[in-house]
Amino acid sequence: MQHKPEIIFENEQFIAINKPAGLLSIPDREGKDPSLKSLLKEKYGAIFTVHRLDRDTSGVIIFAKDEATHQYLSKIFEERAVEKIYVGIVQGSLAQPKGSIDHPIMEHPTKPGTMVVNKKGKASLTDYEVIEELGLYSLVQFHIHTGRTHQIRVHMQAMGHPIVCDETYGDGRPVFISSFKRNYKLSRNEEQEHPILHRLALHAQLLHFQDQQGEHHTLEAPLPKDMKALLQQLRKWKS
Repeated sequence: MQHKPEIIFENEQFIAINKPAGLLSIPDREGKDPSLKSLLKEKYGAIFTVHRLDRDTSGVIIFAKDEATHQYLSKIFEERAVEKIYVGIVQGSLAQPKGSIDHPIMEHPTKPGTMVVNKKGKASLTDYEVIEELGLYSLVQFHIHTGRTHQIRVHMQAMGHPIVCDETYGDGRPVFISSFKRNYKLSRNEEQEHPILHRLALHAQLLHFQDQQGEHHTLEAPLPKDMKALLQQLRKWKS
């Protein structure tokens, strides 16, 4: 885990957190590892799950503080009344700079916890737009209209451009500067090269919705340091 969870916004009804990569959103079955929900419960007592982010995805996540807010927020997420924007670094260059991926997703029949594109699956819609082409990689913005498990990751795998460092739907390999910088040399005090990024390059950037009182909220989480560092290096050495 790179940094502590930071509060983006808080009121009487809900709390929005910038979740660091590596931290579970809610406790898993074993319950051994810390989760964001358990940390919040220690502080607030009653905390209700509205939606989740994958363990290695960073960014904006909301928890309700009471049952009525939980019901309302869960309902607007379900009804697709929440705008959800992500950014990710993907492998390769996409053929089209923008488009929609409309492939149904279901759980893999023999690999529990892994999802797969299949016509028997649930409707899943992702809009994407390439923000920047960076040689071996591309920075892409995603607008998801449905909230399927691993949706962006599965859709990008189906397109042949998996998210960088995705162990489940890509090659999972960490990114080293030597992989794109020619004649890279270790500094004197380094015995071996350390990866510049070794976690899923996916970040939940923004949520926009209207609360029960009719107030609009745009909640944004800045890009984390590790993804920023990789982008800086890629821009520097882009051939």
